[in-house]
Amino acid sequence: MPFLVERRLRAVGRRLGALREELAIADEQLAHFADISDDSRIRSLVSETPLADQEHRDAERTTAAMARHRADLVEQIARLEREQDELLDRLH
Repeated sequence: MPFLVERRLRAVGRRLGALREELAIADEQLAHFADISDDSRIRSLVSETPLADQEHRDAERTTAAMARHRADLVEQIARLEREQDELLDRLH
């Protein structure tokens, strides 16, 4: 039984590492998209054209989608950390 727990623990650890790397990338992308969204908002306000307004809405949607993706990653990491804690408790 301890062998199976250790095996699962290693798998969870690998998955956590991959998710943390993905979260770091998502953080960078979210910051980038937020900057683009801010810029497009300003252009939309200054130019007051339908095209600028559409570009701003598109940028906002992209930023919101990345924020949802990031939140999902954070939840997955939290869930795996709880599972990792439970597995560690089973070993002791």
